Amino acid sequence: MGILANLFGRLSFKSRKDKFSPADIEELRTAFKDRYHNFKVLLAANNKALEIMAEMEEALRGNRPFGMSFVRANCTAVSVNVFRIVKNLDQLAPGKYRDLFDKFKEIQDHINLALSQRKQPKAERLVLPFEEIDMNMADQVGSKMANLGEVMNRLELRVPPGFVISSLAYQRFFEHNDLQTEIDRRLQTSEVDQLDELYSLSADIQQLIIRATLPRDLEQAIMDAYRELETKAGSEVKVSMRSSALGEDLAGASFAGQYRSELNVSFDDILDAYKEIVASKYSLQAIAYRLNRGILDEDIAMCVGCMVMVNAAAGGVTYSRNPLNIRDDSVFINAVWGLPKSVVDGSVAADLFVISREEPMSILQRDIKTKEQRFVCYPEEGVCRLDVTGEKSRDPSLDDIQILELTRIALRLEDYYGSPQDVEWAIDQEGLIFVLQCRPLKQTEGGDGGYRTSMSDVSRDLVILQGGATASSGVACGPAYLLVKHSDALKFPQGAVLVTAQALPRWAALLNRAAAVVTEQGSAAGHLANVAREFGVPAIFGAPSATRVLLHDELVTVDADGLTLYRGCVESLLAKSGEGRKNLMEGSPVYEILRDVTQHIVPLHLLDPDASDFKPKKCRTLHDITRFCHEKSVKEMFSFGKEHHFSERASKQLVCDVKMLWWIINLDDGFREDVPGKYVNLDNIVSIPMLALWEGIVAIPWEGPPPVDTRGFMSVLLEASSNPALDPSMPSVYLNRNYFMISRNFCSLTSRFGFHFCTIETLVGERPSENYISFSFKGGAADYQRRLRRAVFVSSILEEFGFRVEVKEDGVLARIEGFDETIMKEKLKLLGYLLMHTRQLDMIMSNDAAYNHHRNKIVSDIHAISECRSVQQNDHNPDASFR
Repeated sequence: MGILANLFGRLSFKSRKDKFSPADIEELRTAFKDRYHNFKVLLAANNKALEIMAEMEEALRGNRPFGMSFVRANCTAVSVNVFRIVKNLDQLAPGKYRDLFDKFKEIQDHINLALSQRKQPKAERLVLPFEEIDMNMADQVGSKMANLGEVMNRLELRVPPGFVISSLAYQRFFEHNDLQTEIDRRLQTSEVDQLDELYSLSADIQQLIIRATLPRDLEQAIMDAYRELETKAGSEVKVSMRSSALGEDLAGASFAGQYRSELNVSFDDILDAYKEIVASKYSLQAIAYRLNRGILDEDIAMCVGCMVMVNAAAGGVTYSRNPLNIRDDSVFINAVWGLPKSVVDGSVAADLFVISREEPMSILQRDIKTKEQRFVCYPEEGVCRLDVTGEKSRDPSLDDIQILELTRIALRLEDYYGSPQDVEWAIDQEGLIFVLQCRPLKQTEGGDGGYRTSMSDVSRDLVILQGGATASSGVACGPAYLLVKHSDALKFPQGAVLVTAQALPRWAALLNRAAAVVTEQGSAAGHLANVAREFGVPAIFGAPSATRVLLHDELVTVDADGLTLYRGCVESLLAKSGEGRKNLMEGSPVYEILRDVTQHIVPLHLLDPDASDFKPKKCRTLHDITRFCHEKSVKEMFSFGKEHHFSERASKQLVCDVKMLWWIINLDDGFREDVPGKYVNLDNIVSIPMLALWEGIVAIPWEGPPPVDTRGFMSVLLEASSNPALDPSMPSVYLNRNYFMISRNFCSLTSRFGFHFCTIETLVGERPSENYISFSFKGGAADYQRRLRRAVFVSSILEEFGFRVEVKEDGVLARIEGFDETIMKEKLKLLGYLLMHTRQLDMIMSNDAAYNHHRNKIVSDIHAISECRSVQQNDHNPDASFR
């Protein structure tokens, strides 16, 4: 922005009397159109490059999930478009800016270096027994098994005996079959944003791994470790096998339920089970989770823990603090009959016990559920299954002694690790408690009274359903999407409320799209609940008859804390729901890489085109190259007339009733027909964006400058006397003229209204994805503080009508894009009105009454002259993108 003003300050409009033959004139027109074609291609590449840069910046600022495919794809796309810009500038001015090619290569080398970063596993042994593992070995055995080794060997808590197949084993397995190269190829050539393609990709990669062969030394190491385990636990002992990937279960990234576990595994099946767990690194939910959390695929070396099966009488999960309220230090225990798998996958309703940690500890709450099934394994048969609980279905799964002992274990682990813990455990038939897993607990700041509502706040008539348990705090609104079949997940839309019968871990792949989750079964201790809390997605589990009561595509509000579903969007609840989702990507490895590469792409250092360092060798980023080329392309484009004695044919004065000078340069097809002479009438203009702007310019006559008090007048006088750039008699890059450059769909307006400078660049046509408006407004005759407040004044109005706005010192930069032609024309009409009616308002900006009066009048006028309504009136297009 502002580049066109710089250009037009230098343009020469000298009359020339040279005469051309028709052939000469046609040759000039062809040359002009060729140059304009290169100019348009350059502009298109420029806009695309800036759009990509904006997406990369947005990814760093917001909560949009992305993976390395996003980073690499956008780095490639921005590089391609910037190279296209450089190439087309070279077409406009052959050889004049050749240094740009060398500078582009230098920056590209920096980007490639940042993209090549990766970690290598540091394990030295293929298999390690639990007795030799502690927290310092996370790079060799993964954080999950490192934690378990620490619990066993440092805290001396009871853990089943076992061993870990290390990250070195994973690396050897992949290198033996050259798997990573093939997997990378498949990941990079797939559209991972499409669920159906992601599903197919997941299945193909998993089969690729399962069919691969293990190196002989790895096979032998696993079998030897199993035989050693038999000496401790008995012949033909069965083991459970759990993933323990590098980076798994670190604070802020739970990976809950994303990888496979195998139970009741025999010696004959252990090698195949190992490959299946490694393959689960590429399950649908695991791939989606890494993308959503910004975790590099190549950084996840899959270790596998093997431990003796516990013949569990009861099992469950203990939270050392309330996972839904960071201020509640009560201990929460979820328990079932049999193995704890029924708790973590949400397949069986779990008993809930809440315990005070203050000595003497006391049980504050007991919520005993009907547990009609239990998950048990049969070593002789080699199978695990859900069995009928029978007479014990209504009994508590724990007695008071067990409850208090589990509480002490959780508090001891919390004290040792210095943070709240999520502990999975099992109690064998003899009453011995075994710790199966320990990891940092993910808490949210929701909870008691934060935005819990009484029925008096919302009409009872709006209530659809009540009940269940809060799995993740919050309030959200969206259309209900009833997920009945697995294939329904492929069609799950952005912003919908996921409604399903069971809280299965596989639905975690949809959480980056979901506004909220409602399930008929499941508990706050399940995997899906963990991930929902991580993503800040409100969730109610155990909502009775949810899939039968809710209608598909029905707009609903989910109040997870109030355990209530309402018909429609309940604004009073949404207003109390606190801040939006946090930036889940920040701090992740892929986030850090994106941050590193954007340092060579996004920052802009070339700000002033008149500065001595505005030259190719000073470009430090791709944005600098883009800025330089855009500036120079405009200059080169419009030096054509001067170079070819064509200036008088290139620009014409607009005949109009507005008492200002308006000049038109027809780039290609902006006129209805060619006209001789110096003037062009408005009815001969066919430029869609210019005509829309003009509608706003002439919609309501300007009443003249506002009354200025003495202080405002003195401010203007002082600023004008001290700033030579504001003196129209002094040389300046701005002239007291207003220039339109137009084609049928393109318009650039560079204007000076008194001391105020404005540029608008816009493309408007039938393709909404290509439509954009960029707006820049700066200057004024008053002091800096008044000009700054005027910038805020203008920006607040633009924001109200859907523009993305940035205030820089006393200037305003605004942009909007992605709407259809009708809406874009209304936005341009708004800008045309603002151009005329914000002049000289800086002089009254210290007067609050005048400030409010003019703001209210402008907003009222905009509503009157156009169909634009403010964002608060819900008129904006929800499918359009604002940048």
